[in-house]
Amino acid sequence: MHMRTWPDLTALELLVAVADHGGLSSGARAIGMAQPNASRSIARLERSLGLPLVIRATTGSRLTPAGILVVDWARDVLQTATALTQGAAAIRQPGAGSITVSASQTVAEHLLPAWLSTLRTELPEATVTIQVHNTTAVIDDVLHGRCSIGFIEGPNAPRGVHHTVVAHDELILVAAPGHPWTRRRTPVRVEELVGTPLITREKGSGTRVALDEALGDLGPVNPALEMSSNAAVRVSVTSGTAPAVLSRLAVQDALSAKTLCEVPIDELDLARPLRAIWSGPRRLRGLAAELVTIASR
Repeated sequence: MHMRTWPDLTALELLVAVADHGGLSSGARAIGMAQPNASRSIARLERSLGLPLVIRATTGSRLTPAGILVVDWARDVLQTATALTQGAAAIRQPGAGSITVSASQTVAEHLLPAWLSTLRTELPEATVTIQVHNTTAVIDDVLHGRCSIGFIEGPNAPRGVHHTVVAHDELILVAAPGHPWTRRRTPVRVEELVGTPLITREKGSGTRVALDEALGDLGPVNPALEMSSNAAVRVSVTSGTAPAVLSRLAVQDALSAKTLCEVPIDELDLARPLRAIWSGPRRLRGLAAELVTIASR
């Protein structure tokens, strides 16, 4: 019987990291592999597949056309391997399920606590680990198998993962009481918004991506300050630094307390879906499936 030789999963992970991080050295660092070992690993993978995958040069390394194709297939293989190991772990511990959830800040701060409370009520033995990032980092966690399920904000579904809409949100323009925009009788025009320095979330956050995409050809937004959390943006707006566009969920308490004021915007659709995303089999199972069901209620 002929014994088939399968590609090494670590080598495939390295090849994907080369694609994601722009070179062999940076890809090796991303997965914690020493440079000499990385070079040997890629060389063995090339021999195994009979294809040149990486072009090495003094100025750096890049994927060959064949390497680009193999990376796409390798992502599927790694996602399936992740599902296999997670499934095996679930079988080993049938009575005590555990998942890792990666969530964007808005979801983690304002929706996830209630979802987890319901999950805990229904499945008291469940163990959940939470990772909070911006939307881009959550997608990266899912693609690289660092979590069981992710929750993100943003107008568009990411490529390379399964996804389903679980809730909806909208972005709104807010300013401190006394700001000139809070006293005007007409909505702020989009051109005014684009021309005004705003306090924004960092690039890669779902809030920033949604705003820039909504502005389209008129954008992107003009940042007065970039901040890595909704809370930091809220505090800066409240202090009168500049207006901001944030999730209604993130500013609802401040609006109720009248420490922030909502400012209408003319003809700009800032509604956005909130999605669960995952890799591996299309059909979710176990705790991840239960959490998505709760989130969708």
